[in-house]
Amino acid sequence: MAMANLQAESRVVLAGVTWSTYEALLAETKNHGTRFTYDRGYLEITSPSQTHERLKTLLGRMIEAMTEVLDIPMSGVGSTTLKAEWKGRGLEPDESYYLANEPRVRGRDEIDLRIDPPPDLAIEVDISSSSLDQLSIYADLGVPEVWLYDGTTLTVHQLQSDGKYVQQVRSPSFPFLPLGEIERFLARRNETDETTWIRSFRAWVKSLPH
Repeated sequence: MAMANLQAESRVVLAGVTWSTYEALLAETKNHGTRFTYDRGYLEITSPSQTHERLKTLLGRMIEAMTEVLDIPMSGVGSTTLKAEWKGRGLEPDESYYLANEPRVRGRDEIDLRIDPPPDLAIEVDISSSSLDQLSIYADLGVPEVWLYDGTTLTVHQLQSDGKYVQQVRSPSFPFLPLGEIERFLARRNETDETTWIRSFRAWVKSLPH
């Protein structure tokens, strides 16, 4: 295996990695915080920064608050590894959720993409930019919607019938949601404690027409 690249947020890309090695690394480092993205022989290993982890947690709290306030059925599967050996691709979202497909996975603690649908929504905090094409991997795995947040801007991408993502001005899962307000709340994350911050967000969600 040859090291191909090293990036700011402790990102390392290895080439010539077999699927069995990828799965062995997943098993050995489970719950250690290290993230793996596998794309047909290339393996990116990421050690997320504190900023990355805080932003992904806050975005997750926002999704959970919205679904609770608006009584939207949801099942959160966090950073569950999404992988398909037959495609040679796999990755771990920062956060992921079943929404429309929640009834199809209700009661299932382990997701198998050979028989289960992928999560309806995946969230990626991409501060230092992945070396691999994560959107292409998500598309190949059939994830209908992906949110990308770079620390300032949130973009929403919806999977099309041709297998490619198109950026949207609204979230298909939450069409009532102005994306600029999500950015505004995230930009204010350091103005107060997180409990007060999420209470303010919940109050704003309750005021929305939907």
